[in-house]
Amino acid sequence: MPSVHEKPVIRIAPNNPVFDLPVIVGIEEGLFDAAGLDVGFSATYADREKDKAERPIMSRLKEQMFECGSADSYNVCEWASIDRLERGTRAGNIAALRAAVAAQAILTFDEALQVPRDLADVPVVVQELTGSHYCTVQMLESAVGPEHVKIERGGLPQMRWAALEAGTIRVATLMEPFISLGLKEGAHVIAACFYRGGEVISPDLTPEQRKAYYDAENHAVDRINADFYKYAHHVAAHANGALQPHELLRAFVRYKHVDSYDPVLFTRTYDWMKARGLTDGGSEHAALII
Repeated sequence: MPSVHEKPVIRIAPNNPVFDLPVIVGIEEGLFDAAGLDVGFSATYADREKDKAERPIMSRLKEQMFECGSADSYNVCEWASIDRLERGTRAGNIAALRAAVAAQAILTFDEALQVPRDLADVPVVVQELTGSHYCTVQMLESAVGPEHVKIERGGLPQMRWAALEAGTIRVATLMEPFISLGLKEGAHVIAACFYRGGEVISPDLTPEQRKAYYDAENHAVDRINADFYKYAHHVAAHANGALQPHELLRAFVRYKHVDSYDPVLFTRTYDWMKARGLTDGGSEHAALII
């Protein structure tokens, strides 16, 4: 019989470190522990890096860990949080908008490509049905027209960066630390788009547990904002030594307290996805948010 003094256990499936930084800091600094929660990651970042370019979206590590019940939560871009819950078989909710406010940037080394309208009919490499994909559509639709937006699959960010650096592709959409790395190596930004993400959670988490969790995460945000470069090594590490923590730019990521997911914003996002065939338009979609 579990002791009444045992802390509730919450396991998080890892996303990219730039998005997970408040969770990492909350664990390292003991903020979740102080809030009466046993919070940890359900897998390592090395495990996550095993995802392959060709892997179906619902077979990626974080989605699978949530689906099988070995993770209670994960964060993903706002659009994908809707998509994954509709595709999945496990019940879940979008509890909040995540603390990371990050950019996806369209990068190239090609001097012929300078502004969004130069990308008409030019393949832009993304990871399908992730923030890089959705943001690229939003950045280019009004510039070149939907019929001239060309999306090409390219897998995880480090795969897209490696292909761009090697010159096997002309354009890729990337987030940190690969924007900073690309600029360091001489690439330039054609367009950038800031966006939030959804916190997908198990419905088994009680309102009290959710509040304690987000209060602790917000304390972590305050610490990050007070001394970003104390923690920047976690984000820079994703570049495998090619970028030092002090070289990580502050322009393309910031952190704020989590926000509740407003139903008006949800409906606007859902309608945008539905109009582009990015959701099946299931009638139960309103049940996805808390």
